[in-house]
Amino acid sequence: MNNILSRLVGDKKDWKRMEARAAALPTDYRTVYGEMKSYLWRFTAGDGMDIVEVLREILDLFETEAAAGRPVIEVTGTDLAAFCDARLPEQHDAYRAKLRANLNQVADKLS
Repeated sequence: MNNILSRLVGDKKDWKRMEARAAALPTDYRTVYGEMKSYLWRFTAGDGMDIVEVLREILDLFETEAAAGRPVIEVTGTDLAAFCDARLPEQHDAYRAKLRANLNQVADKLS
């Protein structure tokens, strides 16, 4: 029982640190990260740690590229859904086309 509680508390603290890092991103990166996060959570399996790992990798990349001064769309391309899908560990459900179109509207506004 203590192991489960320790993991939950640790995961929550780690998540809060990730959210603080995301809040410190430039506006365009922060916007895209938030939209990607909403998109990716729809594909989570089990406890969600699979998506947390994907988000952590994206956040690391965004911090590096933002510090280098690259625009977010230059990093992700205009197909944000494809950028996310390429990072997902497994195949997804039938809603993918609709979810992809919604996410890519964000890139259309920034282009």
